[in-house]
Parts: sequence; structure tokens; C-alpha cells
Amino acid sequence: MTLTDERSETTTASTKSAKRPKTDAAARRPWRHRLSRFDQNASPYFYISPFFLLFGLVGLFPLLYTVWVAVHEWDLLKGQGEFVGAGNFVEILGDAMFWNSIVNTLSIFLLSAIPQLAVALVIAYLLDRGLRTPTFWRMSVLIPFVVTPVAVAIIFSSIFNEADGLANNLLNLIGIADQEWKHNTALSHIAIAVMVNFRWTGYNALILLAAMQAVPRDLYESAALDGAGAARRFFSITIPTIRPTLIFVIITATIGGLQIFAEPRLFDVSTAGGIGGSDRQFQTTVLFLWELAFFRRDLGEASAVAILLFLLIVGIGVINFLISRRISTGDSPKSRAARRRARTAAGAAAAAAATTTIATTTEENAR
Repeated sequence: MTLTDERSETTTASTKSAKRPKTDAAARRPWRHRLSRFDQNASPYFYISPFFLLFGLVGLFPLLYTVWVAVHEWDLLKGQGEFVGAGNFVEILGDAMFWNSIVNTLSIFLLSAIPQLAVALVIAYLLDRGLRTPTFWRMSVLIPFVVTPVAVAIIFSSIFNEADGLANNLLNLIGIADQEWKHNTALSHIAIAVMVNFRWTGYNALILLAAMQAVPRDLYESAALDGAGAARRFFSITIPTIRPTLIFVIITATIGGLQIFAEPRLFDVSTAGGIGGSDRQFQTTVLFLWELAFFRRDLGEASAVAILLFLLIVGIGVINFLISRRISTGDSPKSRAARRRARTAAGAAAAAAATTTIATTTEENAR
């Protein structure tokens, strides 16, 4: 055996002896260390698991079960019937009452959501300007939200009473005849929208106020020094800064407005059992769903209406999100195209400058 072979064997033996303690140490690693690593990796999932469990129980499961009911004939008392597939959806889409409820829902939603958000923005802006006794004013705008929907419906049903309501009495003072608030389609929509705005405007105003108070005051001071007026500061600083909160309020107002039930249900309970008027002139989609489920006892078609309403809310919510994002940022297709052209021109100018610099340097080196 040569000297080189002896050195090689010695090196191999020393390497094995060096690796063996690490392997033995890994084998003898205490179980507490392994448990600690498992806890470190798995504990975040355990922390968030209650939310997903509750969501699956009260959110995902009812949604999937509604789809299951919608594809079957399902009587409220007899239970599950035969499988009909898309039959309930075809039946509902061919029902004129369903489309009437969709039109009523969209009409009331537009009459309530747009003025509600506009007034809420104005109220939040005024409260953010530093009024005297700010706590009093903030509590005052929140009081209507505390009132129960039943009480609000009873009060406004009395105000819009066609015989001796306050609304008609005030109109008579200026020479306008009594109006049919509960029988005329447009007037009934306006009356219900007033009920909704009365209850939800203050709530949305406080949410927007909280967002406005987080806007740095240095921005307003700098804009004022540059000569920007109150309106310019509001539209150029306040609205873009509170964009996430504004989008949240718009989305929640959309969901609530399209799911309206209590106000039309209690607006005129003396007529046709509270299903939205004698001619269904203010019957909303949720009220139509309620009629299908508990008057006609057809849970299959009622579930189909629920699925269609869900898709409608998602679609309008996405449209509102896109529109509000564009409005709040002041971003328009023309401005985006102008900025794109400006960036292209700037890039071309930079490339030309770089080419000129390289050419000049080459010429100087050649000299």
C-alpha cells in the first residue's frame, strides 16, 4: 500500500467519523424540538381556522345547499321532490312578476343609493371641518341607524298616508293635491327610498368621516398655500385619499340596496298581505322570493330567485367597483393614453440622448 492510499483511507475515515456525530445528534434530537417546529409552521393555520370553519358553516354550506334546492322541486311542507335541473330557473326567467320585482328593486336602489352616498359625503366633510360640539353631531347623525326598521317603517308609513299623512298635508300648504304614495309606482319608490336614506345615511357618513380624519393635514395646508379652494381640495385630495373606504361604502350600499326587504314589506301591510302593493308596484326581488317560499311554498323556485339575485348583486358590485375606482382616482381612458404617449416620448428622447452621447464619446476617442 502506498503512502497516497494510506492518506486517502485516513481522510475517508475522518470524514465518516465527522459525519457520524451529526447523524447521531439528528437521531437523538428531542421530540420537543420537533414539536416546536411543527407548532411554528402549523400554528398560523390554526389561528385562522375558526374564520374558515364559521364561513363554511354559515356561508358556504347555505350557498351550496341553495343551489341543491334550486335544481329540485321542493315544497315547503312535503320536502324534496324530483330533480328538475334548470327548470326552476327557466320558470322564473319566464315569470313577468320576477322581472317586475327586478325593475322595482333597481329603481328603489338608484333612488336611495345615489342620494345617500352623496349626502353622506357632504355630512362627513362638514363634520371633518371642526364643528363645535363634534360628538353631539356625530351621535345625532347615527341616531336614525339605531332605530329599528319596523319603527322606521311605521313612522314613514304614517307620514306617507294618502288620507291624512304629513307629506300630503305639507303639499296642500303649497297648493298641490294629495298624492297616491302607496298606489303610484314612482311615488311609492320615492317614499321607500326616503325610508332607506333616513336610516343609512348617517351610518355611511361616520365611516367616511373616519377615513377623512386619517388624511394628513399637511396635504390640505400645502394645497391651500398653492391657492386651491375648498372644492378643489375636496375633489383632488379628499376623494382620492379615501378611495378604499369609498369603494367599501359603495359595495355595501349596493348589497344592502339590492337586498331590501323590511321597508317595502312594512310600507303598506294592509294591502294584499304586505307583498309589495295591490298591483305589486313596489314588490322587490327579496319580497318576491319571500312570497314564493312562504305563500306559494315553492322553495325550489325561491332558491332559483336567490341564485339569480346573487349573480345580479355580484355583477352590479363589480361595475360599481370599476366606476368608483376610476372616479376616485380621476383616471380616464384619455388621461391614460396621454400618459402612455408621454412615457413613449420620454423614452424616445432618452434613447436619442444616449445615442448622441455615445456618438460624441466615440468621436472624441477617435480624435
